[in-house]
Amino acid sequence: MKKIHVGFLLSYDYELLKYSLPPVYQAADRIFLARDKELRTWKGQNFTIDPAFYDWLKAFDVDHKIEIYEDDFYIPELTTIENDTRERTMLSHKMGIGNWLIQVDSDEYFIDFEKFITDLRKYDSYLDEPEKHKIQIFAFWLIIYKYTENGILYIDKPQKSVFATNYPNYKIARRTNERVIYLDSMVLHESVARSESELRFKLENWSHNIDVNKDFLNKWISVNENNYQSMTDFYYIEPERWKKLSYFPTKKIEEIKHYVATSENLKITKFYLWKKNFGQWFKFLFK
Repeated sequence: MKKIHVGFLLSYDYELLKYSLPPVYQAADRIFLARDKELRTWKGQNFTIDPAFYDWLKAFDVDHKIEIYEDDFYIPELTTIENDTRERTMLSHKMGIGNWLIQVDSDEYFIDFEKFITDLRKYDSYLDEPEKHKIQIFAFWLIIYKYTENGILYIDKPQKSVFATNYPNYKIARRTNERVIYLDSMVLHESVARSESELRFKLENWSHNIDVNKDFLNKWISVNENNYQSMTDFYYIEPERWKKLSYFPTKKIEEIKHYVATSENLKITKFYLWKKNFGQWFKFLFK
């Protein structure tokens, strides 16, 4: 118990696991890949996985940490977000209550997972009786919006997102609605940064498929590194939540990580973290 268990969803964007698995591999005790037994999305659409991916996975897993967890993750009567939440719940129960239950999506790349784990370990006492002391652990996304001819467009401010919990009573996707503890860790999130055909498939099959606003895709297609400063409101559901874009003059993940690590504008201040964590502590003090 009290192990670092990391779960991923093995689905149509499986190739991205070649980028999201390596940053967490060394610091994880075990890694679980959840795969629908019939290779179906949350909408019920079938996908395929190239056998070469499993060859890569076997060669990569030198410490034999990775387990593929196969189950029936598609229920036709449920919505896509309900299937999403159900699969994540099943995956975390497979990982085992009493351990840190960390879920990372295939398009999320930790910049410094070892630091995240070091900070997380300060809260190991919450694993003693997790059902009585439920918490969820947030880090911060740097959201990659679109690859352009010479670089990437990204959302200009870090966005908070949940990555871990001690008790998986998920309400929507990875969120449990319990007390939040914020950690100073950054995660690159490719989100809607795909080719147009890949993005169209994702918009049809992910958990937000019925929520996407009608103008999103046209704006995503039209924005580029030359006109992004003249445009605003980029979020796929409530456009104003992603007000502005910024630009990195590279497409290489390692170079992007360097930009993020050295950018003053993208740093999360100690005061901001203290304020957020104090607010959460006070909010749940009498609950």
